[in-house]
Amino acid sequence: MIKQIINAALGKVEPDIIFKNATVVDVFAHKLVECDVAVSCGKIAGLGTYSGTHEVDCTGKYLMPSFIDSHIHIESSMLSPSEYAKIVVPKGVTTIIADPHEIANVCGEDGLKYMMDSAQSVPLDIMYMLPSCVPATPYDSSGARIGSAATKRLLEEYDFLGLGEMMDYPGVISANDETLAKIQSAQICDGHSPMLTGKELCAYVSTGILTDHECTSAEEALEKISLGMYVQIREGTSAKNLSELIKAINPYTLRRILFCTDDKHINHIIENGTISNCVGKAVSLGVDPIDAITIASLNAANCYGLRGKGAIAPGYTADILICEDITAQNILEVYKDGNIVARNGNALFEKIAVSHEKVINTVHIKEFTEEAFELDFTPGMSVIKVLPDTLVTKRITKDTPDGLNYCAVIERHNNTGNVGLAWVDGFELKRGAIAQSIGHDSHNITVVGSNPKDMATAVNALGTQGGIAVACDGKVIAQLILPIAGLMSDLPAETVNEEHEKVVASAMALRDNYDVDIFMMLSFISLFVIPEIRLNDRGLFDVTTQNYI
Repeated sequence: MIKQIINAALGKVEPDIIFKNATVVDVFAHKLVECDVAVSCGKIAGLGTYSGTHEVDCTGKYLMPSFIDSHIHIESSMLSPSEYAKIVVPKGVTTIIADPHEIANVCGEDGLKYMMDSAQSVPLDIMYMLPSCVPATPYDSSGARIGSAATKRLLEEYDFLGLGEMMDYPGVISANDETLAKIQSAQICDGHSPMLTGKELCAYVSTGILTDHECTSAEEALEKISLGMYVQIREGTSAKNLSELIKAINPYTLRRILFCTDDKHINHIIENGTISNCVGKAVSLGVDPIDAITIASLNAANCYGLRGKGAIAPGYTADILICEDITAQNILEVYKDGNIVARNGNALFEKIAVSHEKVINTVHIKEFTEEAFELDFTPGMSVIKVLPDTLVTKRITKDTPDGLNYCAVIERHNNTGNVGLAWVDGFELKRGAIAQSIGHDSHNITVVGSNPKDMATAVNALGTQGGIAVACDGKVIAQLILPIAGLMSDLPAETVNEEHEKVVASAMALRDNYDVDIFMMLSFISLFVIPEIRLNDRGLFDVTTQNYI
């Protein structure tokens, strides 16, 4: 193969494909180059003047490296990996760094095997990271556990790129032996250290943890870059940090910045893409277009040691976008390994069905009555305050329950009957209730409602398969079934999106305020590794003090 590429570069043999008269985005020298690009054996052979039988006219069009999502949980799309590929590849992403810790917390190794098997049949390079925190914290009631011994074994047996986000930052900075053993098992380890600073941040970074996607201010991002980390600017469904974090981009920090989506729902992916959305938004806010493309491609490849990815240069993999504009908002064609895989927003490939029998019927709960969700209000009691465009919550107090909603988390893996109750401010659900088997990261059932009766109706509708249910006046008015671990559908993306839109519309009809994405934010109510106050099946928890309230 290498001789074929060399001879194609020299013009001695005809390339497999030639992109003629293209405006190439050079992410190395930060410039645009007018030339032809020759591809042979799935690799870029040369840039210059070439001719051959298979030519693609790129006159007036931009040729750029395809994009890399540097941190993503596929499960949050509610699609199987192969269906996820069908909606992100046409939008310019051909490589993702995926952490399957959602399904791992439900199904353990069976879940990891399913995700890997499902990724084999699509033109999307899914680089899996082995989940580092199953469960996320010692306080979680998860469906599986992966300790340090299992971590070492799984890294040896499977083709993981490295260790997924180390969310247990208290375990790191307290030098917990079990936590450190996990980190030392891998060459690459992703991070998760919201608002960590000073000596504690130094202690966290000293273990070799490479990245962080939880920055909420430019100052936080700059401190982490100065300590050697890569900062992943996240633009997902609930957490939207790009507008603030681009303030940290300058000629010196540029190469330490990546883009990621982390958690993004199917409707938002279909509506505006993932990394192409980051590129377009960054440019609209003043970032140089070539810098934005560099962040979206080469930087992620360099961070994760993906040799031969992220640029249009000789020897690099021919993962290429043909775009009408330099901001990649109109992607005409997508090429993976030199083969066209998407055109005009449509995938040109089909998935191959993968057995998922070991990861279904994962919801194990009794039938609930409304009494289980009744909670007396006491003036001055602690309340969870949810906020727009961030996963951070605030601990507040209220004198009356006016404007508040009931919230509950129900253990669903072992039918323990555990139910944690609290009041929440910011969802502004005027009627009805919403229940889902999505609750990061242990994925117990989370439910929010205006009244206990509709909460019970919504929870009971989930059955053994799970998903999302919206109830009002004692009836289920919309439902999305997610049979794969209670997190993902086994249906085509188009069908899932239609059903999801119905659920969204039904929920919106019950609310007055849409600033907070109720489904995504509800799923994070139980995640104890993001400040400030959370709820799980055992009760209300203060993340800053690491104590139950």
